[in-house]
Amino acid sequence: MRRLSPWIVLAVPAVWGVSAAWWTPRGPLTPTQALWSVALSALVGGVVGRVSRWAMLFAPVAFVVALELSRVRVSGPSVDAPHLSAFGLVALVAGRGLHGLLTVLPMIVGAALTRVRGSGRLRRAGVALLAAVVVLVAVAVAIPARTPPILGPDGRPLPGSVAELASVDAGDYRLSVLIRGQDTAAPVLLFVPGAPGGMEMGSVRHQLGALERQFVVATLDRRGGGGSYAALDADPPVSLATGVADTVAVTNYLRTRFHQDRIFLLAHSGGSLLGALAAAQHPELYRAYIGTGQAVNLPETDRIFYAELVERDLVDRGPPPYGDFYSYEPIVANSGGSIGTVNTSEYPLLARVHLLNSMMDTWHTQYPSMQSIDLRRDVPRLAVPAYFVQGADELRGLAEPFAEWYALLDAPRKRLFVLDGSAHRPMFEQPDRFVDAMAQILADGVITGS
Repeated sequence: MRRLSPWIVLAVPAVWGVSAAWWTPRGPLTPTQALWSVALSALVGGVVGRVSRWAMLFAPVAFVVALELSRVRVSGPSVDAPHLSAFGLVALVAGRGLHGLLTVLPMIVGAALTRVRGSGRLRRAGVALLAAVVVLVAVAVAIPARTPPILGPDGRPLPGSVAELASVDAGDYRLSVLIRGQDTAAPVLLFVPGAPGGMEMGSVRHQLGALERQFVVATLDRRGGGGSYAALDADPPVSLATGVADTVAVTNYLRTRFHQDRIFLLAHSGGSLLGALAAAQHPELYRAYIGTGQAVNLPETDRIFYAELVERDLVDRGPPPYGDFYSYEPIVANSGGSIGTVNTSEYPLLARVHLLNSMMDTWHTQYPSMQSIDLRRDVPRLAVPAYFVQGADELRGLAEPFAEWYALLDAPRKRLFVLDGSAHRPMFEQPDRFVDAMAQILADGVITGS
């Protein structure tokens, strides 16, 4: 048995490392995954700790080496080699740092607990403290996501309303969708957010709650973001085509769920490329397309951003497009974007910690495939009414291509709302005026029969 002891101390954690690389290659992304990771790691530590007093040192090393070697098939800032930048530091802490907190630390504690009974008081106190940390972490990550009910005047849930977090089947993976509305018979509005991996459920509920009086508002977490982060590595790989397919899949779920032949489609920024393509390819599904912070051609937008950045900061970098996320870091940091409202019950603690990593990983995976689309060429016409709510101070890299596309776009009805004082996120910068514009769009649809 003694001859086998060193191999057991290495082999059991290595098997767990290989399994973890297959199951959670970017680390635990859901409360369930986190709890099982803590429990299994503590169990592995307990098993090998009974075999050797060196288990606290060698078991975590074996686990980490096996994990890193086994997940080389996965790429993205959260799992690639560390990068010396602000975003790189975030990727390291929220990626490998969090993964270690949920696996390596419980393994050490599990091994220590088997050896501590005959130890001194100080050592027992240290192990107890580490065990308490593991328990607190497990409790914190176990709190599930939820959305509060819509209340009536009596303070009770409003009859006929809907307020839930749904999980929509999109093939080999599932997508998280927040659905809220005061009346389930109201027109359905699907919102597709902008940034790859972005999280807008909290922003929509907190700032656009008035829309719930007019629509059943469905806010999608695009694949790779928020509640849909765990779907990032499923097949087929994330791309422009899968983004459009996901939009259509959620659309069909909502049509069936609420018994409506067609719904309204609202999309922002990068998500508006997916929205415009979905509306162009499947006009039978939509009453109208509404773009805000409308994107048209990402390479042109990024080149304008780059030129402005060079003029302002003298960045010594060739013009885009680039092949990795970190090359876009100066543009992302200086484009005036927002990460949205994440301190909200719609996202569990894990999703909030993973916010920037989910954006970076999804950007890394999906952004290259979105370079080929130019709505001026690919969507010269829409068979559904087209509405746009734009900020008067929109970034030039987005405003100029949009002006060209809007001028040539052919649609049964076309209307532009410009909100003074707003820039790239008018729906959240001036929510009252945005809701007013949406009310006009809804009334326009009733009048025209769209």
